[in-house]
Amino acid sequence: MYRFAQTVLRAGNHNAMTKLTEYLHTAAAAEYIGVSQNTIRKWAARGDIPMHRNTANGYRLFLRKDLDRFLRNIAKSVPPKKPR
Repeated sequence: MYRFAQTVLRAGNHNAMTKLTEYLHTAAAAEYIGVSQNTIRKWAARGDIPMHRNTANGYRLFLRKDLDRFLRNIAKSVPPKKPR
């Protein structure tokens, strides 16, 4: 676990105080926002969701706060339904 922590903290330009529990792997991140793993990979590749890589194993990592921000932005862009 210690080696993983060092790798993640060196991998990106983010605050070194970010807790490892704030990172989700692809499957957990996809479940968190309710989409498939392929969808979240595609959105990350397009730059829609920030993604970090673990330099030791290449795994994609997503910060919960980035996923929450993405969901808020999506919710703002969807107009409310009009009553029938």
